Amino acid sequence: MAGLGSLTSTLDKRVGYVCIYYAETCRVRLIGHRKMSTGVKVPKLKLLPASRYVGVTRNDPIRFYHWPILGVMYRRRVELCLAELRGGERVLEVGFGSGVSFLNLHDLYREIYGLDLEASVEAVAALFRSLGVEVCLQNGNVLDMPYADEFFDAVLLISVLEHLKPDQLSAAFREIRRVLKPGGQVVYGVPVERPLMTLMFRLLGYDIRQHHFSTEKEVAAAASTALEKVHILQMRSLLSLRSPVYEVGHFVKR
Repeated sequence: MAGLGSLTSTLDKRVGYVCIYYAETCRVRLIGHRKMSTGVKVPKLKLLPASRYVGVTRNDPIRFYHWPILGVMYRRRVELCLAELRGGERVLEVGFGSGVSFLNLHDLYREIYGLDLEASVEAVAALFRSLGVEVCLQNGNVLDMPYADEFFDAVLLISVLEHLKPDQLSAAFREIRRVLKPGGQVVYGVPVERPLMTLMFRLLGYDIRQHHFSTEKEVAAAASTALEKVHILQMRSLLSLRSPVYEVGHFVKR
């Protein structure tokens, strides 16, 4: 996989062959039964200066993206999700927040849609319109989305699904499947809770146990009930080489 550095592989009896990609500041472990295209590159996240983003709430992590070390991890998780997208006509990002991914999505899709529980949809849309990026944004819930059946080529969810209760995940993936075209992709990213990550969030003033209710294993299991797995990537930071800190799932509708 070009752009990810050196590659090694090993046999994991639970999931088959596991490939580990060594990147600049984190390494990525690939779990799945399909080979990735050797031409795929991890894109660089196109960020605006933090002060340009609008509708930013206390829960929006945009301020962390420019920090040293932590900022690299925040950007990399988005970049790994973006690298999984094939491009096409329409994409939906659930939980778009301040629109961090929109400039990159604009390079891949003709139409960008966004759904978020509490984002300032008019302010965010106006900002990106001024940059020549048209987005169609709404407030709403992934459990009951206001879109027609088989409408999207891809659905993207970055750090969203861990906020759902475990008994809500299957319903969320059924709804995602409903709005996906046949052959459409769902790409999601979720944190892998580890003692180091819990400590880091506490240092930032967050108790993640008050916000994260589902584990990466529960998310992957629920996705598998509605969609077909392509692969799962695990990101490891330099601060925690032994354990993954983030997981990216890539599933398709068959």
